[in-house]
Amino acid sequence: MPAPTRWIREGYIAGLTASAAVAVLYGGFDLFAGRGALFTVDQLGRFLLQGTAEFAVASGPAALDLVGVLAYTALHLVASLVIGMLVCRLVHEAEMEPWQAQVALLFIVAGFAGTIAVVGLLSTPIRAVLPWWSIVVANTLAVLVAGSVMIRRHPGFLGRMTVTPR
Repeated sequence: MPAPTRWIREGYIAGLTASAAVAVLYGGFDLFAGRGALFTVDQLGRFLLQGTAEFAVASGPAALDLVGVLAYTALHLVASLVIGMLVCRLVHEAEMEPWQAQVALLFIVAGFAGTIAVVGLLSTPIRAVLPWWSIVVANTLAVLVAGSVMIRRHPGFLGRMTVTPR
């Protein structure tokens, strides 16, 4: 497969798996908390579409706002796909020019921290639904899942990221 097509396809796979892992995490957490599997996604969708004026943390299962659930799910999926493709492009470039591997690692780590910071700041009004710890855990899980996909596809890349270029 040609290299340009490869990083796009791998970015799609990495983004999709990361998005799915986060969805399963929050669904499982919501079920464990007794709130219904889509509680967090429902609340995030309501916040996204209606803002804080219409936002209220429900203590138990409530009628889902299907439009909100779909809107938030679509936003999360698109963001995950874009991030997956950016990371895969960095990996691809680093494979083409090995001296760029550490730069790619720097951008990947900065992107991880930046994503946590941006999501955390944007979700300040709904901290009861999306606490900081869950943002960190969800993003870490996404990185681990997508990273494992990338490491299987590019087994030597991890080693190249830690080699000092000359």
